[in-house]
Amino acid sequence: MSLSPIRYVEPVYRPPSEAESLILPVTDGCSWNRCTFCEMYTAPHKRFRPRDASEVEESIRRSGEIYGDRVKRIFLADGDALTLSIRRLEAILEGIRRELPGVRRVSSYCLPRNLRNKSVADLKRLADLGLSMVYVGAESGDDEVLMRVDKGETFDSAREALDKLQAAGIKRSVMILNGLGGASLSRKHAENSAALINATQPEFLATLVVSFPMGEQRFRGKFPDWRELSVSELMREMELFLSKLDLSQTVFRSDHASNWLILKGTLGRDKERLLTQLRAAIAAPDSAPLRPAWLRGL
Repeated sequence: MSLSPIRYVEPVYRPPSEAESLILPVTDGCSWNRCTFCEMYTAPHKRFRPRDASEVEESIRRSGEIYGDRVKRIFLADGDALTLSIRRLEAILEGIRRELPGVRRVSSYCLPRNLRNKSVADLKRLADLGLSMVYVGAESGDDEVLMRVDKGETFDSAREALDKLQAAGIKRSVMILNGLGGASLSRKHAENSAALINATQPEFLATLVVSFPMGEQRFRGKFPDWRELSVSELMREMELFLSKLDLSQTVFRSDHASNWLILKGTLGRDKERLLTQLRAAIAAPDSAPLRPAWLRGL
């Protein structure tokens, strides 16, 4: 028998803020897995499947035996745990509550499509059982960009999902991909992404820069005329995006390894400070505190 209470299928991904969490796979891979910019679940052995309920139950039980009440946070992996039925999710959360009594936060990734057949009442039950935050990769608020990258979502589908989560009392961390629209759709991408964020007022907002460590072939198959933005153009797109945001209390982070310029603050309180940082970097890139290319590790 493995010494680990949990079976992992590499590679395993989690958001940066889940570094201290116990990663509990309840599915393998991603149920959509067509986004042309995403390389997380494209390996042949990462095909999507829900894990057997008995395996998940046993993983929770053995984790409880080994870790007791030392585990404070759990992240439900892989790409979209919320594709599971409400019944399955309730059983998982009940098991965590029973076997791991020290847990204070359970979170997961969430594709907007996975909430289409889940009501606010359904999600409220999950929140009551401990699901406190989800990470939604909106990527863009522009329907043309979303279509060109085969996201399978729209402005409206993302907004509907984010509104449901808010109504259920589940915190939302939304991700936008800087540069996803390339040069031709940069302005629409920035403006409509800001419109989506303004309409939903998420608790957390993060931006990453689109990148292709394994090459661009898959991406360009659907978006052949895409032109990558320069560092200066990426910062100008970010400036437009931030300038259009009208938020009351959203924690903002642009500090992922892919980002050239690290930005952190709370919007709207820190909006002008962040814009001042961006504009200074755009005006004098040679003296700006940009992350070296080698440190981005992409």
